[in-house]
Amino acid sequence: MTVKVFAPAKINLTLHITGQRADGYHLLDSLVTFVDIGDQIIASPAEESSLTVTGPFAEGVPTDGSNLVMKAASMTGVGMDLTLDKRLPPSSGIGGGSADAAATLRAAARLGEVRFDPARVLALGADVPVCLKGAPVRMRGVGEELSPIPMPALHMVLVNPRVEVSTPEVFKGLARKDNAPMAEALPQWPDTLAFIDWLGTQRNDLQEPAVKTAPEVAAVLAALALLPGAQLVRMSGSGATCFALFSDRLTANAAAAQLADGNPWWWVRAASTLPGRD
Repeated sequence: MTVKVFAPAKINLTLHITGQRADGYHLLDSLVTFVDIGDQIIASPAEESSLTVTGPFAEGVPTDGSNLVMKAASMTGVGMDLTLDKRLPPSSGIGGGSADAAATLRAAARLGEVRFDPARVLALGADVPVCLKGAPVRMRGVGEELSPIPMPALHMVLVNPRVEVSTPEVFKGLARKDNAPMAEALPQWPDTLAFIDWLGTQRNDLQEPAVKTAPEVAAVLAALALLPGAQLVRMSGSGATCFALFSDRLTANAAAAQLADGNPWWWVRAASTLPGRD
């Protein structure tokens, strides 16, 4: 039996850093959604787990126990021959390794009876629980507090300038770590335009320190803002991937083609949000 599990890119539409615990973990308040591009995990039963990496971003990806995929496989106790088709750029602020780990957990669940201890899932990484959820949520705490949030469909262009941004360095550059969260009660958005207008009043607190760490992020944000039809431009996660929101997929596709043509060294993709997972 072989199973294939999609590992969609995670987009932080907002990311408010609201504090820091004594153990060093940062507290956050973030709206997270997932899109129709990502990596893929292919798994089949085996005596012991092993990992092969393919795809355009396979180079340099470890296949030993340091990889989150192998750590997730070890946690399940299910032996698997694993192939990771790596299509998302590394260290890019859109899930990546966390999404791959979550997909590995789902693959193990399909191959055998596996129960996940939430504390152990969180120990894999702050983004693994939300990637395991795989649906639009409000994420708080250090990543363990997940509340479903109905969101209208979104269409976007994602751009990564192919530079890796160090998450610890970005957090180190934060001017303050006790920023205001989103409102306790979020509005009910009647349509996509109202949602995008509201998103414009929110923040990614890591965007400014990321720009200082990697000036290429500023260049990407500026290029996205100049695209015809771009309604909101922001960085996702700790970077370096940024996004621009558009009214429909056709406009996003045209914008992505235009940007990729002028910047062939960048990773550029049009994407649309996925519906919630059952």
